[in-house]
Amino acid sequence: MKKSMALTLALFLIFGLFAGCETSPVSASTPSASGTGEPVQGTEAASPGGELSVPVPAGVAPADGNNRVFYEIFVGSFSDSNGDGVGDLRGIINRMDYLNDGDDSSGKSLGIEGIWLTPIFKSGSYHKYDVNDYYQVDPDFGTLEDLKELAELCHSRNVKLILDLPINHTGKNNAWFSSFSLAHQHRAVDDPYYNFYSYYTQGEPAPAGRSFSPLSGTDILYECNFDGGMPELNFDSPEVRQAVLDVAKFYLDLGVDGFRFDAAKYVYYGDNAAGAEFWSWYMEELLALKPDLYAVGEVWDGDLVIEAYYPAMNCFNFSMCLAEGYISSAAQKGDVNRYTEYVQSFLNTVKTSRAEAAIVPFIANHDTDRAAGFLPTRTGAAQMAANLLILGPGSPFLYYGEELAMRGSRGGANTDANRRLAMVWGDGDTVKDPIGTTYSTDTRADGTAAEQLSKADSLYNYYKQVILLRKANPEIANGKYTALQFSATNVGGFTAEWEGKKCLVIHNTTTEPFKTDLANRGVGDFTALSGYVGLGSASLEGTVLTLEGQTSVVLR
Repeated sequence: MKKSMALTLALFLIFGLFAGCETSPVSASTPSASGTGEPVQGTEAASPGGELSVPVPAGVAPADGNNRVFYEIFVGSFSDSNGDGVGDLRGIINRMDYLNDGDDSSGKSLGIEGIWLTPIFKSGSYHKYDVNDYYQVDPDFGTLEDLKELAELCHSRNVKLILDLPINHTGKNNAWFSSFSLAHQHRAVDDPYYNFYSYYTQGEPAPAGRSFSPLSGTDILYECNFDGGMPELNFDSPEVRQAVLDVAKFYLDLGVDGFRFDAAKYVYYGDNAAGAEFWSWYMEELLALKPDLYAVGEVWDGDLVIEAYYPAMNCFNFSMCLAEGYISSAAQKGDVNRYTEYVQSFLNTVKTSRAEAAIVPFIANHDTDRAAGFLPTRTGAAQMAANLLILGPGSPFLYYGEELAMRGSRGGANTDANRRLAMVWGDGDTVKDPIGTTYSTDTRADGTAAEQLSKADSLYNYYKQVILLRKANPEIANGKYTALQFSATNVGGFTAEWEGKKCLVIHNTTTEPFKTDLANRGVGDFTALSGYVGLGSASLEGTVLTLEGQTSVVLR
């Protein structure tokens, strides 16, 4: 078998892998540096365009529909449908075949299973986190009908659609804040909006550690911990609780599947117990309306704080992200055992508070520097990070362009706009960078989407393979996770058991081959090679596994 320094990808599906399911031979290849490939023994070659015919057995959807691979879209930077330079909902609709074409067996799309849209509500900013009207889609992005059409399209392809819902604060031009201001200017203490926002009166001791701004024409200062243009709601008010509940109900009725809750720990600044109580109430109300609701909270903190919110909902895992996180550290020839043991420990902890709790890992998002800046493809770090992220439990999230090794960081300009750059389609899309961008256009990605689609050894096609391998082995997403201990710290893995079936995942982040007799490890009887993905290959002879460097394997 010919190999190259660029990339080796292979995926095998075993006949009869799932009881009652039919499978077909897999097309896969070992790409050379030129992007062409020599067939893996017993398979057909992939086309130079990287389009693989990889039939995934029927009935492998997640058990609860929520342990899915999600894709975060910063809407204004993704795809522009009308030539105004701003990404919009119609642009996402037009790009659905890139994300998920509705056919798991086609191998022609990325294969994501969920989409998170950053805020789409009417707002005066490019990022839309300062909402002026929760019941309108911002005209820059389209209409409610566009949103409904997108939701219907997603559902027709078994993709969940969730909205970013920032309810900790609103915009200053929100009608709620205008009514709050008028109530205080007129000293109308009986007005239902009088206590709609958090505030204190001048002359009183200022609450410690929080930020406030004076409200013109009054003697009060309103809370605004993020920005003076983002006043914070008062969640002690029954009217506020009902108002934010009504907003969520409106979009559930329209057809969305759930929400990402922005700044979840700040609804009661510095009081996590009160915050957790609010989210428990809120989620109970929403789950009564939609039992299969998908919800994830942004609690940007250490695990002890994050775990306090888990009785209410799953939360993003911030210990796993960025350059210092568990994923990046393990991917760069680090300790894989430390990574898998952490995952098991975290799952054990959160499942004590809620049996169906799941982990929600990610590497980067719209608030962080992009992953390609610290996980280069040329060293194999990006590829191994993809394996560690996707071939694991729960709901892993990709940030748009991560599959293209898009780069972007705050840099000297210290602006988040540099983290939210225009998607590099390479096909004439007119989407432009956000206002305030200073990031160079020279090194944005390892090639545009158009270029990577046609290159078998691109990172885009690599991500496609990893997602396919995860789908072919649903135990990975849904099963009981048991970390394994290896003496070689750069090699690690876990078993996952679900509905009476079990698979074994092993990662080798070194550049050297790893050989082991599984019979001596007490992991169970694994005799079939389901698939491998990485810069090398894997083989199983009897119970003896050989796993080349920077490669992950799934056994059954």
